Amino acid sequence: MRPLYVTSGEPTGIGPDICLSLALRQDDHPIVVLADRDLMAQRAAMLGLKVELIEYTGQTQAAAMGQLYIEHIALASPVVLGQLNPDNAAYVLAQLQRSADAAMSGASVGVATGPVQKSVINDAGIAFSGHTEFYQHCAGVDRVVMMLATKTLRVALVTTHLPLREVADAISAQRLIQVIDILLDDLQNKFKIAQPRILVCGLNPHAGEDGYLGREEIEVINPVLEAYRAQGVNLSLSMPADTLFTPEHLQHADAVLAMYHDQGLPVLKSQGFGEAINITLGLPFIRTSVDHGTALALAGTGRAKHSSLHVAVDLALALAQA
Repeated sequence: MRPLYVTSGEPTGIGPDICLSLALRQDDHPIVVLADRDLMAQRAAMLGLKVELIEYTGQTQAAAMGQLYIEHIALASPVVLGQLNPDNAAYVLAQLQRSADAAMSGASVGVATGPVQKSVINDAGIAFSGHTEFYQHCAGVDRVVMMLATKTLRVALVTTHLPLREVADAISAQRLIQVIDILLDDLQNKFKIAQPRILVCGLNPHAGEDGYLGREEIEVINPVLEAYRAQGVNLSLSMPADTLFTPEHLQHADAVLAMYHDQGLPVLKSQGFGEAINITLGLPFIRTSVDHGTALALAGTGRAKHSSLHVAVDLALALAQA
């Protein structure tokens, strides 16, 4: 049975802590954490956890309760809790690369990722804008879509990690078509929703208010949406975000398409922070992730919540078996 890989992420944050909590699960699939073996042992001792770390050598059975498979990747420098060190940026990226290689080759069923600190990777002189873009590059696909989800809400993004002043220029008809095609395909084929119902946010306040507050809805967004609607796809025209994100509208939607990162995600995270997950659509493999950052101040304290990682693992395994 092929494993699910889990990246432990930034070593000075809570990634190792929450990964250790996977030893409390009993799964049918083997789950393998990519991390420095000594780091994980030290963190388990710090947290008072009795976890048996087992070197993963291709085992096809799940680990027993209290055990955790580890595929060792060596740190470059010792870890001081909460203190970022650019020397270990390559260690973090090695986890991502190993998980991508395994997924692309079919050696794993996919990957669930722990949190990373983008700033320290860039401080090391390595251009890095996030997991989503990293896995897109590894997979060699033209476009991927970031979607976050709770138990009751899915929000996909047209643009992701862009300065706000660049968002409007990035929203083209071509980009919208690519994103909508990926969103529809994955909702149908990975999530098994035969006829997805999607609500679409406008870019501007009041969805442009007939052009008085911006013309992107009139000139770019709605023409694309109208073409899909003419084909029978259940998409709304662009809606004001402050109207769209209300219970009356959301109860009839399978997903929301937001134009930019901070338009859609604050609403979703306020609804289900700690239980939400990040999913990369459009990859030839499954990738889910936690919805939170590295929480450097909580590392090694025992106060880090691990629920988002467990939900991410659950969904990755469920999609793998669908």
